[in-house]
Amino acid sequence: LLLSLLAMSICAENYAVLVAGSKDFVNYRHQSNVYHTYQVLVQKGMKPENIIVMAYDDIANNSRNPFKGKVFNKPNGPDVYEGIKIDYTGADVTPTNFVNVLLGDAEAMKEIGTGRVLESTEEDNVFLLFDDHGGDNVISFPKSLMYQNDLNAALQKMYDNKKYKQLVFYMEAC
Repeated sequence: LLLSLLAMSICAENYAVLVAGSKDFVNYRHQSNVYHTYQVLVQKGMKPENIIVMAYDDIANNSRNPFKGKVFNKPNGPDVYEGIKIDYTGADVTPTNFVNVLLGDAEAMKEIGTGRVLESTEEDNVFLLFDDHGGDNVISFPKSLMYQNDLNAALQKMYDNKKYKQLVFYMEAC
């Protein structure tokens, strides 16, 4: 029994889906928070191939950015954009694509961004981060909204489809 439990814990993986739901330089903090989280997860040992990032990706090289090609999460901090792997950018950052990524629907994501989807199982741990604006019963994406019912339905399907053992969803939104 002890050996079985040890084998199960060794087989468990950690996964993350990180979403910056905004665009434009005025919303710099949302993308910088996601990039910072990516860096922290990698530094703490999470495999980069287990992290899926959705971000409009329009701040690092924005004409208003005085540090071209760099993004910072705090004053005098490290460049959190360096080495970042963004799977879905621009018009690909949508509620529909977010749900398809969460549910592991590779067919729906074919020819969109990297096509990567969450490949977690009932033995794995999943961390979700959504950073953007929101309101009563909605969260914002660059060009559309995601409604509470749609988000709840996606999370319920993840549960029903045994996409995790443990899930943490961190949302930073109004």
